[in-house]
Amino acid sequence: MNQQTRKDFLKTGAFAGFSFLLGHQGFAKGTAIAQTASTDHPNVAIVQRYYQAYSSGDLATVREIFAPDITWTIPGHHPLAGTKRGLDEVLAFFDQLAKAQFRAEVLFLGGNDAYVVDVHRGWSNLESGENIGELWALLFRIENDQIAEAINFPGNQHTADAFFWQVYPLKPIPERLS
Repeated sequence: MNQQTRKDFLKTGAFAGFSFLLGHQGFAKGTAIAQTASTDHPNVAIVQRYYQAYSSGDLATVREIFAPDITWTIPGHHPLAGTKRGLDEVLAFFDQLAKAQFRAEVLFLGGNDAYVVDVHRGWSNLESGENIGELWALLFRIENDQIAEAINFPGNQHTADAFFWQVYPLKPIPERLS
């Protein structure tokens, strides 16, 4: 399978997989609840407002949009991986991400009464050459008109792990253990 065909396949699979999540929220209870996902849903507007505030450095608005007990999960085996809990941890994570000059271009947003799916191209342009350019997806859970949870799904976890290890290496053992 050539590289372009593989990327198209992965994009289609991501859309189909997230469409399933959007349309079948009751799967944990053994029921299927059919809902139509929409790019015009009010929850999509919440995520768009978050992206606008974040990109302009408006942390006061970001704090309004995030639930106080927000969780933000970054999968992987790298220094930034794990679940961030609460506004302070999530914003500290964003500060670290900014050091990597990480940027995002939203390709798709769709949502329903509980979730918004974001598919975007994420990249960095570090002078050191340790850069990344991948597709990513986020699943936002919305409660009371706020983002209560975000789960990040990298298009290529191995590439993400390698990038974050290059940009955020561990200190040598004596410094790390002191």
